[in-house]
Amino acid sequence: MICTSLRDWLTLLEQEKILKTVTKQVDLKHELAALGKKADGKYALKFVNTGGSMPVVTGFGGSRALLAKAMGVEVHQVAEHFAQAQENPMKCVLVDKANAPVKEFVTFDVDLAKLPIPIHHEKDSGAYITAALLIAKDPETGARNVSIHRLQVSGANRLGILILPRHLHNFYQKAEAENKPLEIALAIGVDPILLLASQALAPLGFDEFTIASRLYGKPLELVKCETVDLEVPAQAEIVLEGRLLPNVREMEGPFGEYPKYYGPASLKSVIELTAMTSRKNPIYHTIVPATMEHCLLGAIPREGGMLQLIRNTVPTTLGVHLTAGGTCRYHAVVKIDKKSEGEAKNAIFAALSSSHEIKHVVVVDKDVDIFNMEDVEWAIATRSQAGRDVFIVERAAGNKLDPSTDDGVCDKMGIDATVPLDAPAGRFERIRIPGEDQLDLTEYILD
Repeated sequence: MICTSLRDWLTLLEQEKILKTVTKQVDLKHELAALGKKADGKYALKFVNTGGSMPVVTGFGGSRALLAKAMGVEVHQVAEHFAQAQENPMKCVLVDKANAPVKEFVTFDVDLAKLPIPIHHEKDSGAYITAALLIAKDPETGARNVSIHRLQVSGANRLGILILPRHLHNFYQKAEAENKPLEIALAIGVDPILLLASQALAPLGFDEFTIASRLYGKPLELVKCETVDLEVPAQAEIVLEGRLLPNVREMEGPFGEYPKYYGPASLKSVIELTAMTSRKNPIYHTIVPATMEHCLLGAIPREGGMLQLIRNTVPTTLGVHLTAGGTCRYHAVVKIDKKSEGEAKNAIFAALSSSHEIKHVVVVDKDVDIFNMEDVEWAIATRSQAGRDVFIVERAAGNKLDPSTDDGVCDKMGIDATVPLDAPAGRFERIRIPGEDQLDLTEYILD
């Protein structure tokens, strides 16, 4: 069953006993995030007693199995499935307000204090919205972009925002050059497919919402905003409308980020909110930073995009895995069905060029399980030599949230852990026990 709203998804998780409801009073300052981290990868949590006017959910995308379920595929198929959706986008459909649950309540007097926005980490500078889809349009072309950003609550209708040098940054630069605000909308409380689609490695001008339509198997329903010229998901729980102010900077941060370090405080851009719409009894979603929900929602779409790009160079590429130990951003394992020498290194170069975030790439043969890091490490240990198979690229563009970089400039490494094609027969043959895979140990052991 493909769910097209947060509510449908939560109902499904509740039926399968994955969603647990917390009735005990929970403090929005640290306690909620601590509980979310404790449940990370095990359960989704719904908090109904935080002192606010609405429940808070977290962790509903905390494992590959959950996100595969949301997409309607097996775990090993998620990157391929996402890549196919990105290659075959489907248009969205515009609905009127009467058919948009997110329009059940409308106010032009925005007060963020009425939302149950948590403070997550010890040294965070305050409450942060962490699970909002930010929708914006290119001021020149009108092309839509969807992304997720950390958003610091700075006032009743004011947010600080970290904008990395990607598509939103491009739009904002164009608007700011004309001394004009950039209209934005923030959709909070959406299903996992929309969250995944927002993180696609897509070219400038590509509408991420069209990936969601394809993953749904039907057009995503959008509705027009009240105060800005944008369209937002009609099934969202909450939408905040506003403008990125030109040439205004205020202090934002520190904030605990996905690399498990704090992003430092500095002067950042500012959003001024102009309206809020919602369902009558909305559900607020927060992503606890650096949990698997946070990391995997970024990893799976990136894996799909990388798979496309690497295959353009090495058509025999079979799979890509952004590892949890590499924060689901920095370390990539690529599986290929090697046909000629040099393909592994070409795959490494393609992986490194697919995203500035990629820092280390390992390429393995088709017999290696890229989701089993013991198997990957075994391939490195027994199929590579440092002098021959490891190479380093110095002073490349990286991610500024990686504290080991020099303001985002870093060294990158590739490891060819594939078997040489001219290796003597049997030299790299893996040992096996016939019938092992078919045996069920429980049938041989008495309770």
